[in-house]
Amino acid sequence: MDNEKPLTLAFSPCPNDTYVFAALANGLLEDPPAINVQLEDIENLNNSALKGDYELTKVSYAVVPDLLENYKMLRAGGALGHGCGPLLVARPGTGTTLEDFKDKLIAIPGERTTAFMLLNLAMGARPQTLAMRFDKIIESVAGGTVDAGLIIHESRFTYKESDLVSIADLGEWWERETKMPVPLGAIMIRDDIVDRSEEINDAIRKSLRYARENEKDVMRYVHEHANAMDETVMRKHIQTYVNNFTDDVGDDGIAAVKELFRRAREQGIIPEQVEAVFA
Repeated sequence: MDNEKPLTLAFSPCPNDTYVFAALANGLLEDPPAINVQLEDIENLNNSALKGDYELTKVSYAVVPDLLENYKMLRAGGALGHGCGPLLVARPGTGTTLEDFKDKLIAIPGERTTAFMLLNLAMGARPQTLAMRFDKIIESVAGGTVDAGLIIHESRFTYKESDLVSIADLGEWWERETKMPVPLGAIMIRDDIVDRSEEINDAIRKSLRYARENEKDVMRYVHEHANAMDETVMRKHIQTYVNNFTDDVGDDGIAAVKELFRRAREQGIIPEQVEAVFA
């Protein structure tokens, strides 16, 4: 495939994404599709997808309804699972339930993140928010800039170090309500290359399999983009967010995505006609 024009592949620098895509990004697979990689924060990825910037891109499931005119979801490479949802955290003594924070200022990792969609669904209303990079939220809550913070990624493993407490685990809320895995992020393929879906799904699965069988080879790449993250936290991150759903979303995963969209339609968060479409 040396003569083909490289595809653009965008994903986050978080350990789960760099772990999954390390082999594909670093030429460690036999005869892989040619790609150029771009790493961005999840909300930047969401906004870039709205402009159609990348042929292949990780996004939040919450933004997928706005992308389906130009993209389809791939079955491989996404983030779904059990025990991996976002948390609402706060300083001790400021509240104990979601209801306590309906009229307070909450830091969120982006308006288009699945975390924010889940918060809206769980609260039954849109709270007051301040959007910021996900890795700035804990310090903003601890410093009193905001009343609470909606945390994702590795922050779920580190918030207690800043003397914060969990008000609600939105993954637990979702699983209790639906008995389904929580859908977080998907890999999208742009319609102009959707005929290569099978090839790309296969390449992602090979990249994941390589990572599982050759961890030493890929962990250098993970470390490189992990901003001096603690090794234990990094490992927990990968163990939490990389699972069987990463290999293939499966029937259970598709059902969970459909349920997320159904509930979002009922609350008027997404358009009535939106359905989950996988390539």
